[in-house]
Amino acid sequence: MTQDAVRRPLLSVVIPVYNEEATLEAILDRVAAVPIDMEVIMVDDGSRDRSVEIARSRENERVRLIVHEKNLGKAGALATGFRSARGEIVIVQDADLEYDPAEFPAVIQPILDGQADVVFGSRFQGGNRKQHRFFHYLANRILTLLSNLCTNLNLTDMECCYKAFRREVIQAFEIESKRFAVEPELTQKVAKLGVKIHEVPVSYHGRGYSEGKKIGFSDAIEAVGAILRFKLSWRPPRDFRLDPFPARR
Repeated sequence: MTQDAVRRPLLSVVIPVYNEEATLEAILDRVAAVPIDMEVIMVDDGSRDRSVEIARSRENERVRLIVHEKNLGKAGALATGFRSARGEIVIVQDADLEYDPAEFPAVIQPILDGQADVVFGSRFQGGNRKQHRFFHYLANRILTLLSNLCTNLNLTDMECCYKAFRREVIQAFEIESKRFAVEPELTQKVAKLGVKIHEVPVSYHGRGYSEGKKIGFSDAIEAVGAILRFKLSWRPPRDFRLDPFPARR
């Protein structure tokens, strides 16, 4: 581990896992190769394949596994991981190979610099990316536009997996959504907290349904409902306060 990594705050990497035996070993290798002081929290969400077996084989003092006996959806897995995080910064990493953990340093840098409390990745601001399917691209742009109208943010990719948070931000509220509606929920809530939000370009290598992709049309409809629901009904905690970063360990 480099001296630069030692000086950095601890990063909590939350990995929701559901039937990812084909890619889990590889993504854990890629995460482990990043020269950052980190803890890894895998949350298996009721997998029916060998995911739990693979995850257990990788546990150590910095890699933990939490198992849901019942499938609670991506939102439920993230909620469990966020509650368990001990690092000053928390980032989401999917268990497939669509996103490259080598980009962790770039994603969290605005937080380290004190310029942001939350950082969104964007697959549309540049970087290396596999061509999107048109209807996935169109749905993403429409959902991002609707989300921006409700938050007054100017994001380009609200649905991007890579989101990094100061721990105090992500632990300031409970996640209420199911499945993939967690992305608009997180966006609405951090916007209402009034924290500093940045967006940075990230690479993307999307997979198709034959390769295990799970999101579909019904999830887009659910995302619309989540945007409107949390815009109209959710209020931030009155006692939420955020000290300047870095927090003291």
